[in-house]
Amino acid sequence: MNSLENMNPLDKIQALDDIEKEIILCLQSAGQALQELSKEKSSQKSAETQTAQFLKSLQNVEMKLSEQINYLTQVSTGQPHEGSGYASAKVLQMAWHRISHVRSRVRELEETKAKYTHAARQQQQQRQQQHAAAAALQQQMVQQQQSLLHDTNISGTSTNQTNALLNVSMNQSGGG
Repeated sequence: MNSLENMNPLDKIQALDDIEKEIILCLQSAGQALQELSKEKSSQKSAETQTAQFLKSLQNVEMKLSEQINYLTQVSTGQPHEGSGYASAKVLQMAWHRISHVRSRVRELEETKAKYTHAARQQQQQRQQQHAAAAALQQQMVQQQQSLLHDTNISGTSTNQTNALLNVSMNQSGGG
């Protein structure tokens, strides 16, 4: 198990800062070794000591940097490992994206439903108006038929009465 996995983010940043300081010390050791070798009367023992110190610090820096690189490789590829929030963050990001998409689709469906509901309401109102107009027309026709029948009955009665009067008049004039 990698020790970086159990660290919080601030500790990870501090570890990188420590590595940076070790790199600076490593470079200083290399500089001191080169400086010792550049002297006209250099001490071989001092140069060897400085070189050994440089190699030791270089090996330590290399080990720590490799550890950081391995950890970052795991995190960046989304491979599951302890202490990583990358996979969870990616899942959360995708969930938010899906929620946003669903909300958008629901809004579109609500707008479509509102359009069709409005159109259906208008059609229903038109049908009701047509039925009311048809019923009014039918009622008007019934009234006209009743009026015609009534007029026919009255004129028929008048005709009958007129015929009867004529018959009576003819009988009286013919008989007298």
